[in-house]
Amino acid sequence: MVFELLLAIFIIRYLRNSLQTAVKLPKWDKILVVLFYSAILLFVLQVAVPYVRGVTTWVSHLLLVYLIYILYSQKEFRVARPVLLAVAPFILLSLFNDIAKLTDESRYKTWKDLLGVAMGFSVVWMVTMWVIINKQKKALEKEKVKASQEEEQKKQVLSLNDQLEIQVAERTAELTKQKEELQQTLVELKSAQSQLIQSEKMASLGELTAGIAHEIQNPLNFVNNFAEVNAELITEMEQEINSGNFEAVKELASDIKDNEEKISFHGKRADAIVKGMLQHSRKNTGQKELADINELADEYLRLSYHGLRAKDKSFNAAMKTNFDESLGKINIVPQDIGRVFLNIFNNAFYSVNEKKNQLGKGYFPTISVSTKRVNDKAQIKIRDNGNGIPKPIVDKIFQPFFTTKPTGQGTGLGLSLSYDIIKAHGGEIRINTRENEFTEFNIMLPA
Repeated sequence: MVFELLLAIFIIRYLRNSLQTAVKLPKWDKILVVLFYSAILLFVLQVAVPYVRGVTTWVSHLLLVYLIYILYSQKEFRVARPVLLAVAPFILLSLFNDIAKLTDESRYKTWKDLLGVAMGFSVVWMVTMWVIINKQKKALEKEKVKASQEEEQKKQVLSLNDQLEIQVAERTAELTKQKEELQQTLVELKSAQSQLIQSEKMASLGELTAGIAHEIQNPLNFVNNFAEVNAELITEMEQEINSGNFEAVKELASDIKDNEEKISFHGKRADAIVKGMLQHSRKNTGQKELADINELADEYLRLSYHGLRAKDKSFNAAMKTNFDESLGKINIVPQDIGRVFLNIFNNAFYSVNEKKNQLGKGYFPTISVSTKRVNDKAQIKIRDNGNGIPKPIVDKIFQPFFTTKPTGQGTGLGLSLSYDIIKAHGGEIRINTRENEFTEFNIMLPA
């Protein structure tokens, strides 16, 4: 019965280790501990005290039967039932063998060999089942480890997901804030752009006004001068009438008449200038109308020149025109195209004036304007012999707010607005320049 006791000790130890009864089943663990030490005591008695072996043998059987009962009946040991399948045949055959010994000896001899073979097979069965159980146990442990790893990975993934959601929420909040800031900045930029455009318009209006004032000043000077001369002639004529010198009176009357004709001529000239300006400065409806591009270019060329002259009396420049008289009228918005001309002419006179200040007497500023029909388009070329535009910045001159003028002397919107106006008319504007030599704007408009 030594083998049965060792088997009992092994089963009890296996159950405690595999089921972790000390932690999970503390009540049953106490019972198993008692059974464990009882089996050890029986083993010692079985080996050391021969005369009690009969008693220890039956106690051992009872112990093993009780273990079988526990494994079979208690749900807490359900997972360990494969052990029952492994050891039950051997335990039952061992018990049957001991019972058979108590019966008739002749019968026992008949069954002894058969029981020996059966117990041998039960031992092989038990060993085989233990091998299978161990493999299953290892497989289960691997699955548990794998499940534990997967669970850990799942927890890590969930943790990462939580972190990512937090980061996404923070990033979304940050992007929302940046979007709001950008929208606010855009509103401020649009407001600033509107103010600068208005400033550009007011600057253009100021230069236009200066040119108009200068244009009108010449005929007004003639009118005033001839009016003063006529007043003196009338006084002199009254004196001659009183003295009876009618020949002198006739000569004075003839001079007064000539002066009156000159006053009328220059008065009509001033009236024509005012009417022309009123026509071009009336409220812009944005509607196109037929207009003489030659007259428009010539008019704004003179206005721009006189505007600069009003600021600097010492400035002089040659203005050359070559207009194609066969071009006729084209469909444009005169106010808008006039603004384009004024912007380009102002830049041209500014450039030649800067070069004049640099070079002095050896240089004479010249602005030339020419028109020509090219297929179904009207071509307007405006050229100056100023400083030209450096190559690195040629591509930037039509960009909004870009200017080469000193701070306070330009908004950088003149050429940008001119570009937009020409494009809105279905035309194009190009620039050809060479630094320190010339700048030429080439405008093409549908004719």
